[in-house]
Amino acid sequence: MPGNRAARLPNASQGPGPAETARGRRPSVAGRPRWPGGKLRNAGNIFVVSLAVADLVVAVYPYPLVLTSIFNNGWNLGYLHCQISGFLMGLSVIGSIFNITGIAINRYCYICHSLKYDKLYSSKNSFCYVLLIWLLTLVAVLPNLRAGTLQYDPRIYSCTFAQSVSSAYTIAVVVFHFLLPMIIVIFCYLRIWILVLQVRQRVKPDRKPRLKPQDFRNFVTMFVVFVLFAICWAPLNFIGLAVASDPASMVPRIPEWLFVASYYMAYFNSCLNAIIYGLLNQNFRKEYRRIIVSLCTARMFFVDSSNDMADRVKCKPSPLTTKNNLVKVDSV
Repeated sequence: MPGNRAARLPNASQGPGPAETARGRRPSVAGRPRWPGGKLRNAGNIFVVSLAVADLVVAVYPYPLVLTSIFNNGWNLGYLHCQISGFLMGLSVIGSIFNITGIAINRYCYICHSLKYDKLYSSKNSFCYVLLIWLLTLVAVLPNLRAGTLQYDPRIYSCTFAQSVSSAYTIAVVVFHFLLPMIIVIFCYLRIWILVLQVRQRVKPDRKPRLKPQDFRNFVTMFVVFVLFAICWAPLNFIGLAVASDPASMVPRIPEWLFVASYYMAYFNSCLNAIIYGLLNQNFRKEYRRIIVSLCTARMFFVDSSNDMADRVKCKPSPLTTKNNLVKVDSV
């Protein structure tokens, strides 16, 4: 096995090497090497936050406009809002897939190229990677404004990418913004699973190297995020390829219900990630509980404070009445 993999999946008979000692890793206990998780969690969190931002982009501006269009049974918000809404939707979609790709590469480097991981994913480098992801996302979305592909579609009550405007452009979008990232992500996760299985077969059963439970949960969580993203977005992208192959004949042949269902299924994916985090990641569940408890506590405190203040106002005697009463007593 190559040397750059040995540090992450070492033979149980080996002690910590110089690189591990220099980075402050504790030696193995009871023949089980420890898998460091601090760096992974720090670098991984940057990408998770970036993915969350991509999911929230559509909720801030495009979705309220879609609701307005549904209530009005048409688009009456003008050309500028249509272009901005379609642009932000594209920014969210491509930003999501690029961030998912970045997360997969991060996991791949952590498991398969451990000796280089700390250098590759320092805090500064991780931040630069996220900036690069959003820069590439912006570059990928900007041509839509010039190509005129952002148009209002009455079937889905929103301004979105029109698949029938340019066949060549639609094919390029599907290939470079969906298929190619999916291939990269699949490669990364396959290499991780293959490496783990190979090492488990080579070492003794009672000395198998193990991932920390938290690291494994993080890996499974992001893998599920990827699988659901692929499932949600595959139908719409394959419809785009079909339309691009022959727009004149394919557009009438695609049922409206199929297009509408694939569209809303794709954009529903933005709501799924937070649910996945809560179901599969204990840290997220704890944070969700803490936030909910904090909100409820703050509300109860506000209500109690308001009631207490109201009671004080009711119970406090009026200064004018007290003064008058004193005057009457003195006069008697």
